[in-house]
Amino acid sequence: MSRRTRKLRTFTLALQALILCGTCASATQGASGEDDGFVPLFNGRNLDGWVAVNGAPSTWRAEDGMMRTTGLPVSVLRTDRMYENFILEMEWRHQEEKGNAGLFVWSDPLPALGVPFTRAIEVQIMLGFETPNYTSEGDIFSIWGATMTPDRPHPAGYQRCLPSEARTRGAGEWNHYRVTCIDGVISLEVNGGQVSGGYDVNPRNGYICLEAEGSPADFRNLRIKELPSSNSPLAEVANDAVGFTTLFNGIDLDGWKADGGNETSWTAKNGRIVHDGSGGNLWTTESFGDFVLIADWRWAGPSQGRMMRPVIGPDGANTGEEVEIDEYDSGIYLRGSSKSQVNMWEWPIGSGEVYGYRTDGSQSPEVRAGVTPTSRADAPVGKWNRFIITMRGDVLTVNLNGTTVIKDARLPGIAEEGPIALQSHHSGVEFTNVFVLELDRP
Repeated sequence: MSRRTRKLRTFTLALQALILCGTCASATQGASGEDDGFVPLFNGRNLDGWVAVNGAPSTWRAEDGMMRTTGLPVSVLRTDRMYENFILEMEWRHQEEKGNAGLFVWSDPLPALGVPFTRAIEVQIMLGFETPNYTSEGDIFSIWGATMTPDRPHPAGYQRCLPSEARTRGAGEWNHYRVTCIDGVISLEVNGGQVSGGYDVNPRNGYICLEAEGSPADFRNLRIKELPSSNSPLAEVANDAVGFTTLFNGIDLDGWKADGGNETSWTAKNGRIVHDGSGGNLWTTESFGDFVLIADWRWAGPSQGRMMRPVIGPDGANTGEEVEIDEYDSGIYLRGSSKSQVNMWEWPIGSGEVYGYRTDGSQSPEVRAGVTPTSRADAPVGKWNRFIITMRGDVLTVNLNGTTVIKDARLPGIAEEGPIALQSHHSGVEFTNVFVLELDRP
């Protein structure tokens, strides 16, 4: 640890201690009705102030002064705004001897690639699991791209702080958490005693989330005290992907319909939309005009075989060369049309192209070049990819795995609105994290 880091952490811990000393007494005052600077994060009646990121409508509910989750599917519920420096208090319980849930702080608003979890720092809420590498006593650890240095080195070198003592109560009993987050330093008190923490956290400004992870859990008395911002240039902020709604609830295909006679080729399994490649496209029951679509996808199962496929030039024309590839094929139809398909495949040109327009000889050279990917950005077969597809009027932009492969391409004649489809083209494929942000039209 550098001298500068030690000084910064010492100062932050001292500031935490001053705040904790001041709020230990005020917490008692707050219980008697006096103002201690805390405000409720949950009103006890409904989920106002919280956003269901993914999951089903049945996953979370307000009941008897509690926030309750069924635990299924694995998903998160987040606050409707970000927090930087704060003290958070809450109570939780599991009804089962082996229960799993979580509290995320400094979180992104949408899940990371291919998983139902966000990039964040997780404060573990778990019972019945005690191992050398993780426990049920209040572990703190970084997940899905967040970073943290634990207060005590982990035996396996993980960015995870194992608790200093066991203070968690068992199934059916309430546990109290007090989580202090200041300037990238986090600490946890379980039932009145500090047990774990970390520092050098990034991001250190983001959303607060409750996690459903397979078993029922209850939460109550959530309250927060915001503290002054550090305004530090080192403070990374969570991303701003807000306003999206999920098109897949993680449990079933409600909101989708398969082409007639092919309903069984599409299933919901383990939080994913799974297609066996046997035929029939899967359409949303709702139509969309201008939108941003996020969809994670990966190839599942064997290829269709080794095949020769053309090399395409930047103008959208065949170069006359061919390359042998493992054939996989699917895509996403926009506004009800197979012609406006954002392709997914292993061709040399890469995923993201709009084959129906590129191969249409009646289109102008500008249109055909515009729908040709500028680079190949596909992940290896079996790994997750993320599309971010933006459709405004007849203009399309496609980002694949962080690379903009199609930018402001025109699709002349595309309908003003229509459903979105996941294409069947003889390949096994999986989708997850399917979100849409509807845009206002000019």
